[in-house]
Amino acid sequence: MAVSFVFAAVFGYLADRLRLPPLVGYLVAGILMGPFTPGFIADGALAGQLAEMGVILLMFGVGLHFSASELLAVRGVAVPGAIAQIVLATLLGVGLSALWGWGIGAGLVLGLSLSVASTVVLLKALEERNLVNSANGRVAVGWLIVEDLAMVLALVLLPALAEILGAHATGTAGQAAAGMPLALTIAITLLKVGAFAVMAIFLGPKVVPWLLTLVARTGSTELFTLSVLAIALGIAFGATEIFGVSFALGAFFAGVVMSESNLSHRAAADSLPLQNAFSVLFFISVGMLFDPSILVREPMAVMAALALIIFGKSLIAFCIVLLLRFPVGMGLTVAASLAQIGEFSFILAGLGVSLGLLPREGQDIILAGAILSITINPLVFFAAEIGEKAFHRKWPAFFASYGAKRQGALARELGDIRAISDERNRQHQLKMQQLIDTFPLFAQVDEHAQEELLLLFKPKSASPGERIIRIGDRGDGMYFIASGAVEVQLDDEPVRLEPGAFFGEMALLSGGRRTADVVAIDFCDFLILDRRDFNVFMSRHPALRTAVSNMARERAEMNTLRRNPDQTSGAA
Repeated sequence: MAVSFVFAAVFGYLADRLRLPPLVGYLVAGILMGPFTPGFIADGALAGQLAEMGVILLMFGVGLHFSASELLAVRGVAVPGAIAQIVLATLLGVGLSALWGWGIGAGLVLGLSLSVASTVVLLKALEERNLVNSANGRVAVGWLIVEDLAMVLALVLLPALAEILGAHATGTAGQAAAGMPLALTIAITLLKVGAFAVMAIFLGPKVVPWLLTLVARTGSTELFTLSVLAIALGIAFGATEIFGVSFALGAFFAGVVMSESNLSHRAAADSLPLQNAFSVLFFISVGMLFDPSILVREPMAVMAALALIIFGKSLIAFCIVLLLRFPVGMGLTVAASLAQIGEFSFILAGLGVSLGLLPREGQDIILAGAILSITINPLVFFAAEIGEKAFHRKWPAFFASYGAKRQGALARELGDIRAISDERNRQHQLKMQQLIDTFPLFAQVDEHAQEELLLLFKPKSASPGERIIRIGDRGDGMYFIASGAVEVQLDDEPVRLEPGAFFGEMALLSGGRRTADVVAIDFCDFLILDRRDFNVFMSRHPALRTAVSNMARERAEMNTLRRNPDQTSGAA
């Protein structure tokens, strides 16, 4: 890991100075650390596991900024488009393998491996161009999510079909799948994936936000971060073990579920450094798998595979988007997004080799295609941008009108979904601002502490004449007046407290009994910080506790002077 981060930092910087994306530098670092180049050789097995962590955390981050509503909104283009593109690209792969004299099984594995793009690479490209939240970006991400779901099914079916395709299935999974009727295998797989999606979309939003709120109320930053990672990795692991879904897909749905919580922005901020660090390890692990000698041994095969990835898939995706009557701009964005392959391609190639379907050189060709396509992908995006401008200049009327109706409807639907999310965030921020405006005392603590307070507060209402606190009661909490007014009934004359004031802190600070009755003189709304939460929160924020103590002391002195006015003249 030490060498990985040092190499990645150095070559990432050099790539940036050469006006290339830093991920190109990460890939070069991986090649230099791999077993196919002289010098230091990193632990490939460990690199693969750390890379899996990178994929999980990155997909979790995507899910945090993606909602189930947005997935449903883009289904009209993402579902038929992704399925048709996988089928056509796989057929091209089968045709390519036939030219090389490979069997149908090798062709199927090759075609599937070349048909599925890397979500990790796509996200990096969209982030660099600020397209993640655009309609085109949402469609591209949704398209790749459908591809990932299709590859989950392919990974289950390949062992079952291996014998039919000309190889003998090996391994426990392969034997289990081969011994089961194909229709039953497909049905069970679809049932598992469906069950996972239903649980994630309908049950998750009820459980995960509740868990996050529970942990956030403890006020422990490290415990909150740990809980975010535990939920992300736990759901990803459970999805794999119970439902047969990939780690990455499970983590994506974990993020989608967590996005329903008001604490999602904090979860995203806490997990971002780990996402960045481990996604670097993903690209390094890809570079380590690459054998540069394949470029000398099979240059034409590598170029053919690369042409299929960059031109074949992109052209297919572009035509599908236009056939679905969406605009040229969306077609070019999706085409550029798919002009690379990644993590699922490596998994499929490895499975194909282990099943005896794909020759070892086929795996090398797929890896070479992945490395080169990932490196070239920024240029493809640049070419797509130039193509869009050229298309707009040459056929402005067609460019402006074609697909505008469907694009407009999709943009409005995504806009409505975004507006709902923004309104929820705005309401949350408004609550935070109202808290500070009403109680300036809390401006002394940071935003996370203010959020914690909102979670700790227990609301209470009171009608005029209702006794809130009785003299002699034990201190059960500190009362903050959000609206209305109360009267603290002292011996000589009552004290009126209005919105922004608080009471009940003296008993909490001293551990004694209540020293006065407090009665509502208006319809009141209170925010109550109970005794345990008060003590814990104040212990973590000593400056705030000091301020409260000073205010309590001043109030006690004022009450004493009010009861004994002679002390004032005596002191004078």
